[in-house]
Amino acid sequence: MSRIYKILPRALWQAARAAGRFDGAAIDLTDGYIHFSTADQAQETARRHFHGQADLVVLAVETDTLGPALRWEPSRGGQLFPHLYGPLDTAHVIDITEAPLDGAGVPQTGALRP
Repeated sequence: MSRIYKILPRALWQAARAAGRFDGAAIDLTDGYIHFSTADQAQETARRHFHGQADLVVLAVETDTLGPALRWEPSRGGQLFPHLYGPLDTAHVIDITEAPLDGAGVPQTGALRP
């Protein structure tokens, strides 16, 4: 088993939890899939796409719970990134951590388990 991670504003996660599913953030809805990162990719994703955004959380999901809707596709620098084609059932989220901003405004994802 391996874990993948989704960084998002806490308010978006709270709305998803209340609904029992996460359909995606604006970029996910535009692209047609939910963007995830591996443990090794998450900090750079936070730096590039969430700079200056406070009150973020990092969701952890086991890849084997997502079935064929999860696809690994090339993105940044040719790296394979996990993309979920369909909603995320909130029951699949196994851990939620904070991503506080550092002094430069970069969200810190902390040590994430691969």
